[in-house]
Amino acid sequence: MKDHIAVLIPCYNESKTVEKVVTDFRRVLPDATIYVYDNNSTDGTGEIAAKAGAVVRRERMQGKGNVIRRMFREIDADCYIMVDGDDTYPAENAPELARLVLEEQADMVVGDRLSSTYFTENKRPFHNMGNGLVRASINHLFASDIKDIMTGYRAFGYAFVKTYPVLSKGFEIETDMTIHAINRNMRVANVVIDYRDRPDGSVSKLNTYSDGAKVLLTIAKLYKNYKPFSFFGTIALVLFILSALFMIPVLLEFFATGLVPKFPTLIACSVTMLAALLLFISGLILSTLQEKDKRDFEFQLQQVDHQYKTLQ
Repeated sequence: MKDHIAVLIPCYNESKTVEKVVTDFRRVLPDATIYVYDNNSTDGTGEIAAKAGAVVRRERMQGKGNVIRRMFREIDADCYIMVDGDDTYPAENAPELARLVLEEQADMVVGDRLSSTYFTENKRPFHNMGNGLVRASINHLFASDIKDIMTGYRAFGYAFVKTYPVLSKGFEIETDMTIHAINRNMRVANVVIDYRDRPDGSVSKLNTYSDGAKVLLTIAKLYKNYKPFSFFGTIALVLFILSALFMIPVLLEFFATGLVPKFPTLIACSVTMLAALLLFISGLILSTLQEKDKRDFEFQLQQVDHQYKTLQ
């Protein structure tokens, strides 16, 4: 059975806030189905959500990415709205996010915290710096203009949900889905939203340092996967320049004297130059495979579109 609008709320120990989140979204989207996926909570989150009127399901594998994988796999809907269960995002913006998906054919709508109250409401300075760094990195590397990369408030169309391969297990999932949308040439819209910090007694599960490192590693990995020629070509260029700089004195001395007194340097430079050539060729081959993957994805979109029409 297909829902018109499905509100997806991944939760882990959000007993302080989940009832309000469910109630708020039921008020602003009375025709939507509210799903709360309980990720091994020990504080009664699932029971509270069920009493508030949500459809409660469980994901036993720990991690936000694992929860979203199950959500996307199990639920069919015209529009999906994903929001955290910590009551930091206002439900009042949900109708606009849904409208952009249902009427404007947006594949993903990003709830942009960073253009409004995030930097004043959020009391964790390293989170502020990290969000700015991640946004600048992705927009530069992928030539995009996404206003908020790591927001947990988003809306999706059916095609995005059913073609997005959920490979991330934790909080790096938002970065992963953002880059996926950019690389697959999907339409991304931004909606400025107000952000409020967690209420007293509610504790964030995001670790500033370990989860921040995972996000940065995810960016590097996805840049390698989606932009292989740029990734390997840049490394090849650096190695080529280093090799050439150290090789020039050796060659000048050889042309002047016919001798190569720095033979280890010559060997190291030759090996480095060969490595640069191999990386360059690898980038060419992988970029060709990436182009084929993009064509295959377009055919996959056609199949998903046909599947969606059969659900009408």
